Amino acid sequence: MKRSSVQTEIHQAKPFRSKKQEATIALLRTASVVSRTLSRVLEPWKLSLAQYNALRIIRGAGSSGIATLAIRERMIEEGTTITRILDKLEEAGYISRERSEPDRRQVVCVATTAGARLLDKIDPAIDAADEEAVASLGARDVAQLVDLLDAVRAANAERGAPRTMIRSADPSS
Repeated sequence: MKRSSVQTEIHQAKPFRSKKQEATIALLRTASVVSRTLSRVLEPWKLSLAQYNALRIIRGAGSSGIATLAIRERMIEEGTTITRILDKLEEAGYISRERSEPDRRQVVCVATTAGARLLDKIDPAIDAADEEAVASLGARDVAQLVDLLDAVRAANAERGAPRTMIRSADPSS
């Protein structure tokens, strides 16, 4: 029986238990490979992929800024610790944070001029990496891939929701 490329890459001798398991592993492996590629593009600017993602979200909010929790909800990697990411971006001078009025509990983030300039430099390199990541696919295949990934995310969205949103099955809690 012919081994799949993901089976070869992860040095798995045994066949997968099912084609769906193989698809899941291939999806996770692909995400990892693409993530590493994008991370390498960002290395010269000493930004992590999560920091770049957060900075883009903040820039996209414009001069009115965006609340910390809204940034976390929009992040590609949902489990990201947003406070540490924002601390590093603020220390580097790429964002500013202010307490919101009248709700002082809410912190609003705004991209600084330095943060916007940095993104202007980085964006072309990331755009090129995005193109290269799927260059082996034709336009129709890219559209189909996006549709398939949308379907997988939608089917898993509730199961992958943060634990705080899942109610306990234990009635005493």
